[in-house]
Parts: sequence; structure tokens; C-alpha cells
Amino acid sequence: MELGVIGLGRMGQIVANRSLEAGHDVVAFDLSAEATAEAAAAGAEPADSVADLCDRLGEERRIWLMVPAGDAVDATLADLEPHLDSDDVVVDGGNSHFEASTRRAEGTDAAYLDCGTSGGPASAEAGFSLMVGGPAWAYEAMVPVFDAVATGPDGHDRMGESGAGHYVKMVHNGVEYALMQAYGEGFELLTDGRYELDMESVARTWNNGAVIRSWLLELCEEAFREEGSDLGDVADRVAGGSTGTWTVQEALEQEVPVPIIYQALAERFDSRNEGRFSRRLANRLRYGFGRHEVARRSDGE
Repeated sequence: MELGVIGLGRMGQIVANRSLEAGHDVVAFDLSAEATAEAAAAGAEPADSVADLCDRLGEERRIWLMVPAGDAVDATLADLEPHLDSDDVVVDGGNSHFEASTRRAEGTDAAYLDCGTSGGPASAEAGFSLMVGGPAWAYEAMVPVFDAVATGPDGHDRMGESGAGHYVKMVHNGVEYALMQAYGEGFELLTDGRYELDMESVARTWNNGAVIRSWLLELCEEAFREEGSDLGDVADRVAGGSTGTWTVQEALEQEVPVPIIYQALAERFDSRNEGRFSRRLANRLRYGFGRHEVARRSDGE
């Protein structure tokens, strides 16, 4: 398949690279000439604009957007619109709000697929989990690329109509917040509890057969191995929060109680005020799965 990739940051480069490795042809564009050159070095055909990318693709265009959520998506769609028709497919692989995705699907001539993407840069080798919303025919048309970018055929599925993919990813992130909070609180109790414990050893033991083993727990083990049982100078400040906020807002609208997710979101916001070990671990875990920058404590903090 011939695929156009617009947006070549950490995640976009992975989409391009995994597609190339699977034998697909990739035309790549980013506002950064350096990012476009990096994709070209990996085997993609470089484009110097959105219009140029569309010109280089075949008659039935398949385009994957991996640009920041919000205005950047709308601006890119506006640039694409003169070049698209109803036979084309556009995939939005960013963390857009599901209602924005529904609006874009209604206002775009091409078939619009909202694609929740989980796994982060750490999944470059294993592949992502993809949650897709939009027309069934467009999803089926993209299956060869989804197979390549995801962990394989079991790593993606069509969740439903437009908006469903980003809706499922929104709730996924709310669950992620809660899991990070639970691990953080458990390790905080162990750190301040009755025994002098090696946190890396605890995490490693739990990861081998325990009920609570998981990839996040593997990232806990990694964090303690690299930072020490006391997490060194990792700060108690957890960034992010938009998708968790959307999850809680949707729960309120649907009158579904989500007290654990709400509390995890509140802890994340409160981390901007004072220090807790559980939030310091959550800070470091965000680096583990997403390679987000780790906030560090300054001397004396």
C-alpha cells in the first residue's frame, strides 16, 4: 500500500518506519525539514508540502496524520481538503477529543478515521494498540497498514462509528491514570513502611507471576533500577491531564461514577503544589511509556 504520513515527531516516525518495514511505500511530510529528512533516510519518499504529498500519492489516497491534537489537526485538514474526495481515507492518530473527531468526520470529504494510539515511543519495536472509529469500508482499506503499525492483527480493531476510536482511547487514558496512582500509592507505603526494602526487587518479584503484574509494573522496575529506591531527584510533578479530564467530564455527563479515575486526576493536578512519592513515581512512569521529559527536583527541594 502507498501511505502518506503527515507529522513526523516521535510517533509519526514510528508509523512511517513500521509501515516501511512491512513493505509499504511511504510519502512523508513534516513542517520540520530535519524530520522529513530523517524519514527519507529510513526509506520514505520526502514531500515538501501537504499539496506535494497528495500529488505524490495515487488516486485513492491513504493519509495518516500524527500531528498535535487541536488546531494543528484542523489546519492540516484545511490544507488537505482541496486534494481529497470521497474515495480517500484520512487517519487521525493523535489524542483528539472524540467530539472534535466527530465534527471533523462530518466536515471532511474523505473518509475520516479517528485512531486512538496507545503504547508510546517505547512500543516502536513491538507496535501500538490502535482503537479506530469511522466508516467500516475505510477501516478495512487501512487494515494492511494497521497490521504493520499495531502489534499485528490483534492489536487493532474498529470500535464503531466516527468518534468511537478516540472515545475508547480517552477512557483508556483514564484507566491508565488510575493504575499509575495505585502503583504509586502501593510503593509509597512500602517506602514509608516497616521494612527497608529494595523497590526494584519488589517490582521484579511482582512482575514474575503476581496478580498485579503488567507493563506499567515493568516500568516501575525500570524506574527503580535507574533512579534508585528513593527515585533520586525525580520531582513530584506529574504533567498531562487533558484526556483524564475529558474522561471525568464524560462520566459526569453520563452519570457514571469513576471515583478512582477522578482521584487519580486530582492527585495529578495537586502534584503542582506539594510533594508525594506516589506522584514522583507517576512522573517517572510517563517517561517509561511515552518518553515524556522527567521533571527533576532542584537542589534543596
